[in-house]
Amino acid sequence: MGDDVYVKLREFMNTLPVGYPSTPSGVEIRILKKLFSPEEAELTMQLKNEPEEVPMIAARLGMGEAELDQRLEEMAQKGLLFRVRKGNKALYQACQFMVGIFEFQLKNLDKEFCQMFEEYLPYFGMSLMPVKTKQLRVIPVASAVKTTQRVETYNRVRELVEKQETFSVAQCICRKEQELLGKKCDRPQETCLAFGDFAQFYIDNHWGRAISKAEALKVLDLAEQSGLVLSPSNSQELAALCCCCPCCCPILKYAKLMPRPADMVLSYYQAEIDPERCPTCGLCLERCQMAAIAEGEDSYQIIDGRCIGCGLCVSACPTEAISMVNKPGMEPPPKDFVQDTLQRIKNERQALGMKAKGSVS
Repeated sequence: MGDDVYVKLREFMNTLPVGYPSTPSGVEIRILKKLFSPEEAELTMQLKNEPEEVPMIAARLGMGEAELDQRLEEMAQKGLLFRVRKGNKALYQACQFMVGIFEFQLKNLDKEFCQMFEEYLPYFGMSLMPVKTKQLRVIPVASAVKTTQRVETYNRVRELVEKQETFSVAQCICRKEQELLGKKCDRPQETCLAFGDFAQFYIDNHWGRAISKAEALKVLDLAEQSGLVLSPSNSQELAALCCCCPCCCPILKYAKLMPRPADMVLSYYQAEIDPERCPTCGLCLERCQMAAIAEGEDSYQIIDGRCIGCGLCVSACPTEAISMVNKPGMEPPPKDFVQDTLQRIKNERQALGMKAKGSVS
């Protein structure tokens, strides 16, 4: 089959919600070759971007159900597609590269893959810059939001987690990837939370472990203590929640290099410092992950455009001089991550003329 099947697979994956752009070096093809056999690539291109039962797929492809079920399950366990369980039935669908296939390689990472990923990341990230809807957003740590504030439920992280029924926690793939590249991070490793179908996928594939609601809330506490930025799926119903650091998370890493990280990272809040109460101790400066705080004449100040609304500085201030204030004109996040957020991203990419040849139902 040569490279043809992988070129076609790249084109197919570029029709999925966040796309899979080409590069001058062809590194995106090398990534696909490492992940997919030619047969797996061919089968992937026959799947839809929505969960289907095996009999429906088999009928469409003219294949035996038993053989197809085995092949799809093997690919699900390799993180090449997504599986949803409904009772005793397994449904399968094609999966985008990120957030998706990359994160599902948690147990398969090696140095070669990480080097290719780092080479590809700038092209992948830049392709999504014109797209308004983001896959993730930043939400304040719980202690940064006062009970006296009127805050929508989708911006109260503990309430979002408490609404869930199925929980898993896994090693942060970004920290693992950086460690394989010789850049070990000292922050906690097991901080990647998933919920619902995503949690069950991680549990069934032994990538993460099932945890209780109380344990999930303890992960949030650990994240705040460790100065990690809370980045949930950009939806009112949680699918996942990352606990990010700017040394490993590609989104925060690149955002921090920008003059205005707030223009790149979606959040509903920004920090505000009361100069009358600021003790000029510098604790907020040490705590900030975006270099968004500067020393002024009489107090510390928030640098315009750099605050991403994580709230870590609020919990560090001994005099409660810092508060989180709403950004004006913000629309509520989409309701469901898969059905609403990803579909909105796909529609925006198509409107921008970013859809590649090929189509997905």
